[in-house]
Amino acid sequence: MSQSAAGTPCGPAGSNRPAGGIERPNPGIAARLLCLLLTLSVLRIAMAAAPTEDPFADRRDRLVESIELQVEATSDSLGTDRLEPRVIRAMRTVPRERFVPAWLRAQAYLDAPLPIGRGQTISQPFVVAVMSHLLDISPGDRVYELGTGSGYQAAVLAQMGAEVYSVEIVPELAERAAATLAALGYDNAHVRQGDGYRGWPEAAPFDGVIVTAAHPEIPEPLLQQLKVGGRMVMPVGDLGHVQQLMVLTKQPDGSLAQRRVLPVRFVPITGPSGR
Repeated sequence: MSQSAAGTPCGPAGSNRPAGGIERPNPGIAARLLCLLLTLSVLRIAMAAAPTEDPFADRRDRLVESIELQVEATSDSLGTDRLEPRVIRAMRTVPRERFVPAWLRAQAYLDAPLPIGRGQTISQPFVVAVMSHLLDISPGDRVYELGTGSGYQAAVLAQMGAEVYSVEIVPELAERAAATLAALGYDNAHVRQGDGYRGWPEAAPFDGVIVTAAHPEIPEPLLQQLKVGGRMVMPVGDLGHVQQLMVLTKQPDGSLAQRRVLPVRFVPITGPSGR
């Protein structure tokens, strides 16, 4: 018998007509079909196992490059020309497009604040990076955030290794931020709805406090929940005016060492305690 007559599972096969003349189904065709199906199955499995390309990765990298240039340009105010490496890694990792409305995802990597609903915004990435740097936290530190908003700032801090406790006064935003953080696997970011001006006493004391809304006065409850040596970073000033981004470091006697950093514009602290 020739090689072509014998065939292989995926190769050619000879005629299946016996002496006498009745044509029977050719088992070689069935073998080839089976081989094709097996090949397609293997390809599907390989494609499913292959890592999915991140369509926003390049934009995220370009945003970080822009932030680094701005840091150099504002180094006199910031006191550094380079952000802490963990901040840069977090900014390269956290998917900002997941924290903005779907219709704004194409604009997620503009270095600008964007609306997220209910009169609130997601902060400018440069400001998020700078505030994260100014907190000067270490992995495992506890950080309190007043004003969860979209959850993006909390995600950046969680990506840096902090245990984040964040309070948002708008129920819809608190629910959405908590769901987004959970979907992205940030189990070290805790969100609840309430009056953020009062802090999170049962989780205190905190190594750092970050306030993502402006107020003319420094919230006393948050100072009480800040550890000695801990930092609070917040915009201080009135709505409708340029505010000052401040770094406030708690001293052993309870007083604050204050440093003005940059002029900024934030939405105001809302809620009964912040009025």
